[in-house]
Amino acid sequence: MSKSLSIIIPAYNEKATVQILLEKVLALSLQDIQKEIIVIESLSTDGTREVVQDYEKRGKLRALYEDRPMGKGHAVKTGLKVASGDWILIQDADLEYDVADYPRLLEPLVRGQTSFVLGSRHLGKQDWRYRRTAVGRGLGFVMDFGVWVYTLFFNLLYGMRLTDPCTMYKVFRRQCLDGIHLKSDGFELDWEIVAKLSRKGYPPIEIPVSYHSRSFKDGKKIKLWRDAWRSLRAIIQFRFAPL
Repeated sequence: MSKSLSIIIPAYNEKATVQILLEKVLALSLQDIQKEIIVIESLSTDGTREVVQDYEKRGKLRALYEDRPMGKGHAVKTGLKVASGDWILIQDADLEYDVADYPRLLEPLVRGQTSFVLGSRHLGKQDWRYRRTAVGRGLGFVMDFGVWVYTLFFNLLYGMRLTDPCTMYKVFRRQCLDGIHLKSDGFELDWEIVAKLSRKGYPPIEIPVSYHSRSFKDGKKIKLWRDAWRSLRAIIQFRFAPL
C-alpha cells in the first residue's frame, strides 16, 4: 500500500528562494510515496505570496494564506491542522537544507524502525561549529555555542542524547500528534515538537543532513536574544507542561 507525505512549508518574504525550493520539491521522486505540498504564506511584502498563488492556480500545491505574519511556529501549526499524509515533514522556504535528503529521512519510517526522525546538521561533522558561518565569525560563534549549550541542557532535562533537537527537518507519523496541543508561535516550536513527542513515547532517531547557512542579509529571520530566551523557556516549560 502506498504512503503519503505532507510537506509543510511556511513562507514569509522568501521570494528569492521559494520558487527554487518549490521546483526542487515538485521534481523530487519518492517512488511510491505521494506528496502533499502545503504552503502557509504569511502576507509577505516582497512578492512571495504572488509566487505561491501562481503555483496554487496551476494545481501544484495547497496554499493557506495568513492575514498577517504571526511567526514560523504559528504557520507550521496552521499547516499541521490540514495535513492528511501518513507522514509529515517540515521544510523551510529557503535553501539552507537540501531536499535531496528526503529519501534518507524517510527510510527509517518506511522500514518501520521509528515514528520520528530528525535531520541532524551535527552528525558527521568534525566539531560543534557546523552552521551560521555566513552571519560572521563572532556572531556565528555565539550562535553555535548557544545552541550547543541548549542542546546539552535539553538532553540533561529530557534524558536524551540528541545532537540537533532544534533542526528544521522533523519527519514523523501524523498520528504522533494525536492528543498533543502545540502552543509555540515562534522558532521555539522546534524544541516543543521534540519535547512533546519524546514525552509521549516517540523518541527520535537522527539522520545526518546537509546544511548551508545563509546570512541575515540574505534573509535569515531568527532574532538572537528574543528567540534565545523563548527557546530556553520552551525547553523548561514543555518538560513539565501538559501535552
